Amino acid sequence: MQVALQSIGRIVAGLAQRDPQRPALTHEGRTLTRHELELTSNRLARAYERLGVRQNDMVTVALPNGIEFYQACIAVWKLGATPQPVSARLPRPELEAIVALAQPALIVGTAAEGFPGRAAVPAGYVPDTVLSDGPLPDRVATYWKAPTSGGSTGRPKIIVSNLPSEFDTDLPNPLRIEPDRVLLVPGPLYHNGPFIFSMTGLLRGNHLVVMSRFDAEQTLQLLERWRVDWVNLVPTMMHRIWRLPPAVRNRYDLSALRIMLHLAAPCPPWLKDEWIRWLGPARVHELYGGTEGQGTTWITGEEWLTHRGSVGKPLPEYRMKILDADGRELPPGEVGELYMLPDTGPGSTYHYIGATPKSRAGWESLGDMGWMDAEGYVYLTDRDTDMILSGGANVYPAEVEAALDAHPLVRSSCVIGLPDDDMGQRVHAIVDAVEAVQEEELRDHMAQLVAGYKVPRTFELVSQPLRDDAGKMRRTQLRQERLRQERS
Repeated sequence: MQVALQSIGRIVAGLAQRDPQRPALTHEGRTLTRHELELTSNRLARAYERLGVRQNDMVTVALPNGIEFYQACIAVWKLGATPQPVSARLPRPELEAIVALAQPALIVGTAAEGFPGRAAVPAGYVPDTVLSDGPLPDRVATYWKAPTSGGSTGRPKIIVSNLPSEFDTDLPNPLRIEPDRVLLVPGPLYHNGPFIFSMTGLLRGNHLVVMSRFDAEQTLQLLERWRVDWVNLVPTMMHRIWRLPPAVRNRYDLSALRIMLHLAAPCPPWLKDEWIRWLGPARVHELYGGTEGQGTTWITGEEWLTHRGSVGKPLPEYRMKILDADGRELPPGEVGELYMLPDTGPGSTYHYIGATPKSRAGWESLGDMGWMDAEGYVYLTDRDTDMILSGGANVYPAEVEAALDAHPLVRSSCVIGLPDDDMGQRVHAIVDAVEAVQEEELRDHMAQLVAGYKVPRTFELVSQPLRDDAGKMRRTQLRQERLRQERS
């Protein structure tokens, strides 16, 4: 099959040429057509170029969900540069750490005076109208995206895709996003899932309906109003929708919805059962994989009913295996660490800035434990890392502990994940303080240093040391003790 790759800039221009008045983006009552998206991103690209953005530069995009986010990313791609999305609400120390890693040519979404010596534009930036909105030279970035993640060391890392910013939108799409449909975006765009899914939809001619932030009933309203074809939720969102009174939940017509894809955190089997009963198994799908792109599984609702608890089989272009602690491959049914390898080879899908992958002979692990059955279906059991999955977001304890330990009254801290019906896991902090400290004081302190979803939801003040004489944390033991207390 001949592959007809086109740059993202050329794809956007082609969509505008084919159907200029078709809606491209809708956010809070405002709609931008394909033609308007093409013209505004052209002018914005020229403004960014005037600020110093060049081929293969990185551009940090710190914008909230909305039309401006998409305009900024498309403008960056039209210059052959790489968008590097981060939360618009990042505390200053986190943003500074990411900027130090990325070394972006431009920061979008912050005041220019915030980073002396580095170009920056605030949210709501409007380029000079004297700049042309006509077509630009065709350019392709070497790396099409570079999202960030926390790290087990407490420092952020950047996950740079090794794929260029060019695609063949006529090829079958593994995400099952069909062309010229409607796609709802309820998740934060600085997360890889909402970013990659919505950009894929946009480039395939979908009308994106973008939410500023998730709200359970508003999600149902938008699914009905716009006759949405495809939506991605995380289990926390699914749970909040399910908690709506039945009369509210069943008020809305979801007959147009073809696919509800969930991922990012384990989904309780009872909740998945309820969604399958509600929507039908043909519409409930699950994906497992990391931002790194070394491996992805997919499972339909029909498959899940016969392979309960599985996250599916690897897609054809990936291989997976289960290894024990010594690196030996385990037979079906035995629990070990999940390793994966793309058919394109080790390191072909991404590279880190600020971290090193965990690998064995080219096969890489995201730290997930699990097993495979004789048919090749993957089942996850736990993680071998201390990472907390809270509401579909990754929270690394070391990062939160470093912020807590910066408080002058905190001698040491231990952050663990505890079960939570709403979030999947809640971030719980055990704090050893030199003298009495109020929880509210700790919350205020943390809000200045880490993103809101990383601030512990519960605090436990103790007076005994949390580390041994060698400085080691008894994290697993401390977590097991709390779990026993909660069960008793």
